[in-house]
Amino acid sequence: MTDTSDANKQRNRQIARNEEAKQVTGSIRVSTWAVAVFVIICGLLFTLGWLSLR
Repeated sequence: MTDTSDANKQRNRQIARNEEAKQVTGSIRVSTWAVAVFVIICGLLFTLGWLSLR
């Protein structure tokens, strides 16, 4: 009975570690996209502002 309980606890810990790794990877991916979109928008606004001043 204790072996089954320990095995379940170990399995649950492994599942939790896997889920945490997936969440970190997803967060990094979202952050990368957010930075890329921000850079593109700032580039467009800078270009439009520069062109309007010329």
